[in-house]
Amino acid sequence: MLDYTPTDARSWARGTFQGTIAVTQPSFSADFTRIDEAAIAHDVLKLKDLGFSGTLLVAEVNITPEENARVTAVAREAGGPDFALFFHAMFPTLEQNVHAARLAEAAGVDRALLAYPSSFWPTSYDEVFDYTKAFCDQTGLATMLFPLPAWGFERIHPAGMSVDFVRRVLDGVPNIVAIKSEQGYPGIPGVMEMYHHFREEVVISCPIEAETIPLMSALDFQFSGTSNTHWMSDYYPRAFDLARTGRWEEAMELYWQVHPARLANSAVSATSTPGTSTINRTQWKYQEWLAGFHGGALRPPAQRLPDRYMKQLRAALVASGLPVTDSPDEDFVHGRGAGGHH
Repeated sequence: MLDYTPTDARSWARGTFQGTIAVTQPSFSADFTRIDEAAIAHDVLKLKDLGFSGTLLVAEVNITPEENARVTAVAREAGGPDFALFFHAMFPTLEQNVHAARLAEAAGVDRALLAYPSSFWPTSYDEVFDYTKAFCDQTGLATMLFPLPAWGFERIHPAGMSVDFVRRVLDGVPNIVAIKSEQGYPGIPGVMEMYHHFREEVVISCPIEAETIPLMSALDFQFSGTSNTHWMSDYYPRAFDLARTGRWEEAMELYWQVHPARLANSAVSATSTPGTSTINRTQWKYQEWLAGFHGGALRPPAQRLPDRYMKQLRAALVASGLPVTDSPDEDFVHGRGAGGHH
């Protein structure tokens, strides 16, 4: 049961969208026929230990709505009642997303990140609005709007989601409670514009840690997510908390310490994401494995990560003084088991 209604979801979110939010990708049995529940629990407990306040349960992988709900149930049990769990609306159709969201809500998810499937190819804002409203009306979940160039809405307006469009959404869909502001990525025009216009109404998230910490010298963020920052262990929750509590100079000391890892992440991501408008989820899975998370190969069809990029990412963690496993890279595909050995 959700402890809010669509009409009071924004005030609920103002109180509960706090801190930094990571991502959790499913882990599978060795034959890929089922979810590895111990691995999911291990990863959620590790996020809590590192200081993250919640996670996105990634569905942009080969997983069924029923399996996603099982991941949700395991994550809720491991994370406890106050750990934020985001449903990832990345299933193939609107109907499947609504179905999957209802299953996930019954299993313990309490909020959603609204994505748009690759089969959705709108040429007008009316179509985007109708999809957005239909998902939100049929699920009732406190939902984060996600302006992102990957959706291709720049064919409608250069910003992807313009100020006027977001105004229409906020006026017409009361359970849109936050904006994951990435218009014009890479760059900050989206987050600056959304913050300028809408920060009094909904929570504004800059999920990009490389921008969030510097921007906090001028902007008042209470929440950042959802993103692959946990591969840098507890750096981001620590830096975000320092910047929130008036210790921005100390946050920037940590920021520069981990700059080698940041640069490597950008360099490796740039080999796949710009050309495909999708994230190499195997890259993220490997990165978190380096930091002590379960890891393990994703269910096919899944992207691959060449050895040279693995070496680059591993060396960058060492150069940043961050925790990194001493297990050889060939162990990654098998996962580390719930024991979490290093």
